[in-house]
Amino acid sequence: MFGWERNEGDAPFDFQRIFGEFYDFDSADLRLYDDFDPEQRVAATATGYGSIWEPHFDRMVSAHHAVDDGPHVIVSHDLAASTLAFVARITTPDGATDIRTTTSLVWRRTPDGWRIVREHNSTRVLPAGDLDGRLPMYEAG
Repeated sequence: MFGWERNEGDAPFDFQRIFGEFYDFDSADLRLYDDFDPEQRVAATATGYGSIWEPHFDRMVSAHHAVDDGPHVIVSHDLAASTLAFVARITTPDGATDIRTTTSLVWRRTPDGWRIVREHNSTRVLPAGDLDGRLPMYEAG
């Protein structure tokens, strides 16, 4: 979950700096979607996707994740697909929210390596405290 982790006092969230090697910032045919976005926008550029998440992550006190299943990957020539599920505890000044997200990615081989060109995330908010004990490295008191 590199890049998505947040701790109190972290530098401002800079999507392109953090994820520049993963998303295709030059592609004209990106489609990136996450239903955890309150406006449920579909971004057609990696920069646009970053602009959805930067204000939310800058407001967070912390965000801690753990992979729950996967990743599961299939590769064929210049395209690959991956799926995984993760859990996270997102803490804002208003309190903590536990979530479970299933993410599906399509990757395209470019001259610079594999880059994400499609993303779909489906998130379910979990009952309060559901992740107690599942993210132990962050729960020590």
